[in-house]
Amino acid sequence: MTLLAISLSITDLFPFAVFGMCAAVAWWVMNLVAADKSRAVERLDELKNPRSRGGLAPESQGAGERMTRALEKASPALAKPLQPKTEMELGKLRSRLTAAGFRGETAGSVFLGLKFAGLLFGLFLGGGTILGLGGVSQKTLMGAVACAGLFFYLPDIVVGFIARSRKSGIFLGLPDALDLMVVCVEAGLGLDQAMRKVAEEMENSYPIIAEEFGIANFQLQMGRSRSDVLHELGARTGVSDLRSLAAVLIQADKFGSSVAQALRVQSDSMRTRRRQLAEEKAAKTAVKLIIPLVMFIFPGIFVVLVGPAAVQMVRQFFPLLKSGKL
Repeated sequence: MTLLAISLSITDLFPFAVFGMCAAVAWWVMNLVAADKSRAVERLDELKNPRSRGGLAPESQGAGERMTRALEKASPALAKPLQPKTEMELGKLRSRLTAAGFRGETAGSVFLGLKFAGLLFGLFLGGGTILGLGGVSQKTLMGAVACAGLFFYLPDIVVGFIARSRKSGIFLGLPDALDLMVVCVEAGLGLDQAMRKVAEEMENSYPIIAEEFGIANFQLQMGRSRSDVLHELGARTGVSDLRSLAAVLIQADKFGSSVAQALRVQSDSMRTRRRQLAEEKAAKTAVKLIIPLVMFIFPGIFVVLVGPAAVQMVRQFFPLLKSGKL
C-alpha cells in the first residue's frame, strides 16, 4: 500500500518537475543571451535608444519594454536553427512580415525565435504534461507531437490573421482615400501633397492607409523616385487594388495624363468591384443557411408541429393495443 501511494505521488509530481525543468532551461538561456555587456556596448545602446539615457534604470522601464528587449536579445540565438537558407526564402519571410506591419530590422529573427521557442515550449511542457498524465504510448506520443506542432505554427497563424485584417482595412478604406485624393488634386495640390493630406485626414478613420501613405511620403522626402515608391507601396501591402492603383499612377506620371481622372476611374472601378462582391456574398447566403436550418431549426419546428399529434396518437392507440381491440 505504501509503495502504491509513493508511485501515485511521483506520477502526480511529474508534470511539475517537467515544468520546473523547462523554466530552469529558459532562465539559463535568457541569462546566457542577456549577459553583462561592456561599457562601450552600453553606450552604443544608449545612443541607439534615447529613452535609456539619463540613468534610467531597467527597473524603471515598463514590463512590456523589458520583455521586448529580452526577446530581441534572445531571438538571434533561438532563430539560428530556422534561418532561411536562400535569398528567395528570406524575401518571402520579409514580405509576409511586412504585409502584417512588422518592418523592423529584427522582425524576422524575432518571428523565427518565437517559432523555435513555441516548439520547445510545446514539446517539453505540453508534451511532458501529456506523457506524464497518460503514460508513454502511441496515442500520447502523437498528442505530444501535435502539441509541439501547434505551438510551432502559432506565430504563423497570428501573423496571417494580422495580415488579413490589415488587407481588409485597406480594401475597405481605399475608395474613400481615392475620393479624398481626387478632391486634393483637383484643388491644385500635387500627388505628393495629396498623399500627405490623405495621411493626415484619415489617421483616425483608416489608420492603416494613413500609415502606408505616410511611409510613402517619407520615402519621397528622402529622395526616392515616385515610381519606385508607388511600386513598393503596392508590393508592401499585398493588396491587389493598391497594386493596380500604383500601376495607374505610375502610368499617368510617365505619360503625363490627368492624375485626377485616373484616380476617379480607379475609385469607380473599386466601388463596382465591392458592389459585385457584396452581391456575390448575398447570393451565397441561401446556400450557407441550409446547414444551420437542417441541424438546428428544422428539428425544433418538427418537434413543435409533430409533437402534439404524436402525443395524441400515443394516448389513443396505446390503450387500444393493450386491450387487443386493434
